[in-house]
Amino acid sequence: MALATVLVQRAYLLGDLDQRVTDAANRSQGGLQRRTGGATDLGFLNERGQPAGTLAARFAAGDTAGGETDPEVIAAEVVTADGLQRTLTAAQRAALDGISPDGSLHTRTIPGLGTYRVTAIGGDGVPVLAGLPMGDVQDMINRLVVVEGAIAVVSLGVAGCVSAVVIRRRLRPLDRVAATAVEVSRVPLDRGEVAALTRVPAYDTDPGTEPGQVGAALNRMIDHVESSLAERQRGEVRMRRFLADASHELRTPLASIAGYAELMSGDEEVQGLEPDLAWRRVSAQSARMTGLVEDLLLLARLDEGRPLRSAPVNLATLVAEAVWDARAAGADHDWQLALRLDGPATPATVVGDAGRLHQVVANLLANARVHTPAGTKVTVVVEATGTERVIRVRDDGPGIPPALLPTVFERFTRADASRSRGGHDRDGGSGLGLAIATAITRAHGGRIDVHSEPGRTEFTVTLPAEGNA
Repeated sequence: MALATVLVQRAYLLGDLDQRVTDAANRSQGGLQRRTGGATDLGFLNERGQPAGTLAARFAAGDTAGGETDPEVIAAEVVTADGLQRTLTAAQRAALDGISPDGSLHTRTIPGLGTYRVTAIGGDGVPVLAGLPMGDVQDMINRLVVVEGAIAVVSLGVAGCVSAVVIRRRLRPLDRVAATAVEVSRVPLDRGEVAALTRVPAYDTDPGTEPGQVGAALNRMIDHVESSLAERQRGEVRMRRFLADASHELRTPLASIAGYAELMSGDEEVQGLEPDLAWRRVSAQSARMTGLVEDLLLLARLDEGRPLRSAPVNLATLVAEAVWDARAAGADHDWQLALRLDGPATPATVVGDAGRLHQVVANLLANARVHTPAGTKVTVVVEATGTERVIRVRDDGPGIPPALLPTVFERFTRADASRSRGGHDRDGGSGLGLAIATAITRAHGGRIDVHSEPGRTEFTVTLPAEGNA
């Protein structure tokens, strides 16, 4: 902007100077026509209105008459600061050589006088050369350059200061975001329970600004990290509990086996302990431990996502067989079976592992048998709709304690909330039956739910129909 201003002003000043030089040449030619002096007469410079520094020159008459392009200057004078005329020396006149009286403008440096803008005109009048000094114009242009340069420097300095202040103010949210990130980075995340992590304040998460977008993105990342850490912590707690429960469940039969073995290997006979009874108890505890280990291995395989067998399974037949088995094991309960189909074209068929699905139903029926008193009515319903197959196991027993419902499908969850069986195998279990049923159902792409209140408990197993799995 400053350079453009200087260039425009320079062009204007030079144009104005050129016009004044041309006017001075016209006045000089007019003054010569009114005078009767000789070929070197420059008396018109004494006329009023001639500014100081005005230069005038005459050409040799023969040169201009002959039409030569480089006429010789024979006389030249300049108006001094006190208004008098001073004749130019030969060296000064030589600086004016080569100027034709054609009205073109030239810039010449005259020794002792400085730089001049000169022109020569001829035409029908007396050829004459006139010029004006360029010092004032150059001084004005130089002053303009200095002023514009100073203004530019000051403007740049002010703009730089303002920009620095604005940028620092705009970057303050980023400083706070960085401080939050540093604070989060110092939290030990590799061990133990992690407390709530620091978040970027709400006023630094404006999505309309770039720092706000960074702050919002950091908060989302912290949320993700925190949820992942919380899930890791829950997994560690479940794992520790699982290992503790598994160790306890395995220790109980091992302790029984070790005790019976010690009694049978002793020299003294134990009153009332027959060898056959001891061996039956050892076999029972061994079978119990084997079943527990197999259940744990099954859960481990399902957790790893190992594929199950896949074949069409008729749920009506499978559930009927499971109910017959449950009736044989719990004759003191009232067992009912119902089949509900949308129509003859909707068979109760799914694609899955028949053995594992039978285990799901058997576990639910065993749960109803073990945890309800004699005479309880257990109803099993198989439903088939267009997209789903549903198995409902409903009983009119006392129900599941409300405090137990949120964790009823977790491993080693038992209604008595105690790991001690008290010596009654039928009154307790390993706490893995419902966990296994849940894992198998999910492996088949289904879900299992429970609703319980006094007098009505219903487990619902929902599986995708054949062709929708």
